[in-house]
Amino acid sequence: MTADIQAKTKKTSQVSNSKIAVLITGASSGIGLALAMKYVDQGYQVFACGRNEQSLQNIKGAYPLVFDINDKTQIENAAQLLKAALIKSQSSLNSVVLNAGSCEYIDDPVQFDGALFERVIQTNVISMGYCLQHFLPLIATNGRVGLMSSSATYLPFPRAEAYGASKAAVNYLASSLRLDLKAHNIGVSVICPGFVKTPLTDKNDFAMPMQISADNAADEIIYGMKIGRNEIHFPKRFTLILKFLSCLPNVIVNSLLSPKPNN
Repeated sequence: MTADIQAKTKKTSQVSNSKIAVLITGASSGIGLALAMKYVDQGYQVFACGRNEQSLQNIKGAYPLVFDINDKTQIENAAQLLKAALIKSQSSLNSVVLNAGSCEYIDDPVQFDGALFERVIQTNVISMGYCLQHFLPLIATNGRVGLMSSSATYLPFPRAEAYGASKAAVNYLASSLRLDLKAHNIGVSVICPGFVKTPLTDKNDFAMPMQISADNAADEIIYGMKIGRNEIHFPKRFTLILKFLSCLPNVIVNSLLSPKPNN
């Protein structure tokens, strides 16, 4: 295919996608930012959501929706703005990717940090429920919602009591919601990344094998959403190892993953 034909193909794709809208939470950085930029490049109308207005304004071609996912009133207001924008542009909301989230670790299991646990569950699960409440009614028939989970749900990991529990809840939420939305012709994808280089994972103080870029992660998500995958997990060379290990007896898994006692 020549460069000229490629350019025409891209232009045609953008024209055909111009009335199709995509909403992405957590679009200020990391995977969400990469998703927003790629969807814009493909010609979609992108609603980029986050708390950092300046970062959202820097996504050329995207419509910024500034709100805090932990504030249900702000979510409701954002949904009203979204509805008005869709009507004005005569666009249909085809995809919603609820990507925003946080990660904190329990460093002392004996002195369990209940406040930390609450923060993570609130951000990763409860806020997702309010986003679904206000955004789901706006999704067009044959649309799809993507819920950000993690490959950490395949196995129990040290210090991940809060993060892992929140993402396990997202997995169940996605599975149950998929059943109920089938009659409404709305699909549900649960997204389970391995280690992706983002500002969030940059804070980790442990090795992150087979880490990939946010751009590569975005490619996987966009493709998985497009073909309607129920579970989008990547990179396969990492996630398939975790899936295999999850089939082993618990005694073996616990022996492999339990922290070694201090001497």
